Amino acid sequence: MPRISEPTVAEHRAARERALLDAAHDLLTETGEAPSLSQVAQRAGLARTSIYQYFTSKQELLQAMVRDVYPRWTERISGAMDQAPTEADRLMAYAAANVSLVAEGAHAVGSALAALAPGEELDEQAARMHREVQQPLVQTLERLEVESPEQVAELVNAVVHGATLLLESGQDLEAALRHLQVVLGPMVRECGGRGTID
Repeated sequence: MPRISEPTVAEHRAARERALLDAAHDLLTETGEAPSLSQVAQRAGLARTSIYQYFTSKQELLQAMVRDVYPRWTERISGAMDQAPTEADRLMAYAAANVSLVAEGAHAVGSALAALAPGEELDEQAARMHREVQQPLVQTLERLEVESPEQVAELVNAVVHGATLLLESGQDLEAALRHLQVVLGPMVRECGGRGTID
């Protein structure tokens, strides 16, 4: 039986998997490209063949990274929205949190997976995650009695996407957030909020 570094085999396995996911996230953030399994194993300090006990392919590793990142992404957005001073300002908090997460590299996992493995299964997973992340925005728009809240949420997300494209073109986060505020601020103020990013 192999030596384990945790009190139980299950805890040892969970710790190894955590180390591999952290290594993969670090490599992806550094390079912008999906790392190979051997690169991930080396970064995590494991033998090259050990990673296959956890992930059988690069696609499987990236899918695990998405499952790992997604709850933190939604928690961060919900937390930002909950700290907004008014119901209307929740709209700005949603948009700013999304753009900030992209700037920090969280979106790179999904982009790498899409580049590696386009297909129906991935498209459905991405669509489901998009709907779930967008749900607090739709609910806020409903409480503000905005007409057609789902369609307006899509427009807000189009503005968020535009701000992320500014990041990709080389603008820094502060500039992207200023532009985001210029576009969304009037809408937020119209709904009774301050329309600023704190």
